[in-house]
Amino acid sequence: MKRPISPERGQWYKRPDLNDLFEVVAIDDDEGTIEIQYFNGEIEELDQASWKQLEIIGAAAPEDWSGALEVESYAINDRMKDSPASLEDALNRLDIIDN
Repeated sequence: MKRPISPERGQWYKRPDLNDLFEVVAIDDDEGTIEIQYFNGEIEELDQASWKQLEIIGAAAPEDWSGALEVESYAINDRMKDSPASLEDALNRLDIIDN
């Protein structure tokens, strides 16, 4: 029999039965619950008995972490384009605003 994986907050896991990645976002020892968030943003609360019954494997965090946060990649890229490339660039932008 395979030994169950203990949940760790902030760690990523995979459910092969659903082919879904998820992160453990909270563990409540008093209530005996584990809150997980799937990569698509869906949140699920499990009791510890349910966690132990799941087929779970450890997984690396996804490269595109924005999926669960529902952040559009173009919005991040647009902000990065507007960011100053250097301290001098930032100071020049401030000078233009002041004038």
